[in-house]
Amino acid sequence: MFRPCIDLHEGKVKQIVGGTLSDAGARTNFVSEKSAAWFAELYRSDKLTGGHVIQLGSGNEAQARAALAAFPGGLHLGGGVNASNARGWLEVGASHVIVTSWVFREGRADWARLDELVKAIGKGKLVLDLSCRKRGEKYFVVTDRWQIFTELEVNAETLQKFSTYCAEFLIHAVDVEGLCRGIDRELVTKLGQWTPIPTTYAGGASTLADLETVTQLGEGKIDLTIGSALDIFGGIGVKYADCVKFNQRPAK
Repeated sequence: MFRPCIDLHEGKVKQIVGGTLSDAGARTNFVSEKSAAWFAELYRSDKLTGGHVIQLGSGNEAQARAALAAFPGGLHLGGGVNASNARGWLEVGASHVIVTSWVFREGRADWARLDELVKAIGKGKLVLDLSCRKRGEKYFVVTDRWQIFTELEVNAETLQKFSTYCAEFLIHAVDVEGLCRGIDRELVTKLGQWTPIPTTYAGGASTLADLETVTQLGEGKIDLTIGSALDIFGGIGVKYADCVKFNQRPAK
């Protein structure tokens, strides 16, 4: 299935090359003149639930809140989420919160923080972002705007363990994120074999065929987010209307 997204950077809806995000900015593929709420209303009208709003750095809270208000209960919210503010985001309309960097410290999972988060909102409202980059033949979770490698390898054991704390996983293939050069087929295949809970993959999608490929390689367990290739984000590879139609197909 197709999952929509709203990526916010410096108060604007943008599509960036994921691995370039830093204090100095980011390599940007697209900056929208439309608000986050406009995109949220579009997704709401097309009944596309479970998409994510990601705050890439500071200065995005007003736009994020507006998007959640435009589609209450329809979007996940990520970026700067921790145990103290997670419930607040749910109260203003997020169906789930997405957390990554806050549950990792000094390159390792902080299980006490994860326990604190689950106690605050319940595992049913939590999505863990285990976005990763490849090092050698293995994939490792990266944090802090995808610049810092952790010691946590993405594999069957990791996904099984973390699945007891959350409802879903969101996993960006950071090495191909925003490049529109094709998905990481190896990672999608492995995620389909490994994940015990719903998982959304993002990174590199460039054509509508990638939706079918992810569905097949992921054994029907992996959803796909398409960003920079979408026409609503200035892309030329994929029509948003075709993604909506894909989700409306009868289940096989």
